[in-house]
Amino acid sequence: MTARTAVVTIAHGRHDHLARQQQALAACAGPAPDYVVVAMDDPWVATWVPTSGPVPTVLSVPSHRDGLPLAQARNAGARAALERGADILVFLDVDCLPGRGLVRGYTTAVREEPGVVWSGPVTYLPRSATAPTPGSEPAPGALDLTDLARWDDPHPARPAPGPGERTRGGDPNLFWSLSFALSPQMWQATGGFCEEYVGYGGEDTDFARLVVTAGADLGWTGDARAYHQYHQTESPPVRHLEAILRNGRTFADRWGTWPMLGWLEEFERAGLVRRNEDGWEPTSPDGSRRQ
Repeated sequence: MTARTAVVTIAHGRHDHLARQQQALAACAGPAPDYVVVAMDDPWVATWVPTSGPVPTVLSVPSHRDGLPLAQARNAGARAALERGADILVFLDVDCLPGRGLVRGYTTAVREEPGVVWSGPVTYLPRSATAPTPGSEPAPGALDLTDLARWDDPHPARPAPGPGERTRGGDPNLFWSLSFALSPQMWQATGGFCEEYVGYGGEDTDFARLVVTAGADLGWTGDARAYHQYHQTESPPVRHLEAILRNGRTFADRWGTWPMLGWLEEFERAGLVRRNEDGWEPTSPDGSRRQ
């Protein structure tokens, strides 16, 4: 019996990235997946109807006063996919283009080892690797969505098994939600993403802890490769400082330790946060403790 695989993507802005992802899904090998897109306070995405390729089921979730409801949106997408009969859930960040083998690779891994939450290597594409917006004429040297493998250069901070290889026993601290897949049974066992997290940071690592607490394993498969489209970033992500502190506090309350220590230590060196007896707190511009 052929597994029914659903790809779940959450989106707010990045409309060109989303449109390219949809076209890259059309180029994937094997049966076309169900495609569920969750618009987070984004009217354009909420009414999006592509002219070719897989037609998405589009849901909407409202904004939250503290930021984008990433965890809530992923949970809503999973519920919709399961209600539509999905046997395998694939979560793909809106910035990620699936390699030709991604859907088939995840489908095979989950079907053969359903007690594992699988992640695939992600290549961060350089700024020069551009792709035409669907419907426009490709420029000379434009990114070919059917031949993404030529750019393959997985992020060095994560495991990167080669094609045909799988590893298990992954570090929960290295899990990220850019690209992963699991069975409906594993989704139910974890309870999904904790919706106490709003805005940037923390919910990925929390979910990985839920996987381990459920007695399951984290694995990496080299047959599900994704390619992250370029966009401008900020390092450290100062604009997300408030969310990182808020979500870090939530994580510490749930698990007893703080996540995102690399960012917090960079903020500390910049004088934006300081350690206290209970973790971390913001500082005023001169480095003194805020009252």
